[in-house]
Amino acid sequence: MTFVIVEPCIDTKDTACVDVCPVDCIHPTKQDERFEAARMLYIDPIECIDCGACEPACPVQAIFEEEAVPEKWKHFTEINAAYFKK
Repeated sequence: MTFVIVEPCIDTKDTACVDVCPVDCIHPTKQDERFEAARMLYIDPIECIDCGACEPACPVQAIFEEEAVPEKWKHFTEINAAYFKK
């Protein structure tokens, strides 16, 4: 199981979740050259250890455990995974 970042993150990109992630699985970070061009942040489903630290840190409530992603945002599970396949 992994956590997923969904629609409320679009054009917000608050990096509080990045700051609390113990395994550096949320990208792009502010230091990443892709940060400015990205519209949202993404969680790497392979690297995520399901610690849950990111979920309460998100000020726009855009992070959900994969099984709890609201139906209208389920497609973000694949969007997050696809970001890391590039």
